[in-house]
Amino acid sequence: MRNIKLTIAYDGSSFFGFQIQPNVPTIQGTLESVLTEITGENIEVIGAGRTDAGVHAINQVVNFKTNSRIPIEKLLIAVNSLLPDSIVVKEAEEVPLDFHARFSAKSRSYIYLVYSAPSPSPFLRSYAWYLKEKPDIQKMSDLVDIFKGEKDFISFSKSDGEGTIREIYDISVFEKNPFIIFYTKANGFLRGMVRLIVRVLVDAGYGSIDREGIESIINAKRRGLIRGIAPPYGLYLYRIEY
Repeated sequence: MRNIKLTIAYDGSSFFGFQIQPNVPTIQGTLESVLTEITGENIEVIGAGRTDAGVHAINQVVNFKTNSRIPIEKLLIAVNSLLPDSIVVKEAEEVPLDFHARFSAKSRSYIYLVYSAPSPSPFLRSYAWYLKEKPDIQKMSDLVDIFKGEKDFISFSKSDGEGTIREIYDISVFEKNPFIIFYTKANGFLRGMVRLIVRVLVDAGYGSIDREGIESIINAKRRGLIRGIAPPYGLYLYRIEY
């Protein structure tokens, strides 16, 4: 038995998220189909992060177990030859049997892209959130410290569930023309957490919420207090660290 780790990048525009679902294209389902064809086995893929529909990945990590003896170098070539152009395996390596893409991860980081212009770009419509009026970057940067540390982030989750405590190690907002980039690194994320944080920070950049308002949302520990959510297509799973 071998345990294979893959680092992959994908354009999530045409997929209904990472996690396999019946009758719709997903990243996990596509990978499992290709790997099953190559190995002749019923392959189950484990992902480090379950990205939502429309969300992209720069360095997603998955692993799967197989009895196949195909050399890693040939496996990498074979997988990429069968995958659609929207998914690319960047690296493949054999890892210890106890490696688990999700549970072995020490941290995950995401970036979110926003841009402002007189009119939206048709080329960015699936890859960044368009805001006609540019939010104040300094105002947003001055407030990111509110989110750092270990907290109950249930107010920044799209769904209820147990285990809503997360620790954000690093968070920042900066400009790299033409984008405003939101970077967040944590030990884990709740569903929709990054997009809700971005939504609140953008509101702060427009002056519609202040430090006290954000702190009250966190302390309320209740969903439904945030007006709207940043769209999925601006979000990228950036890195998984082990």
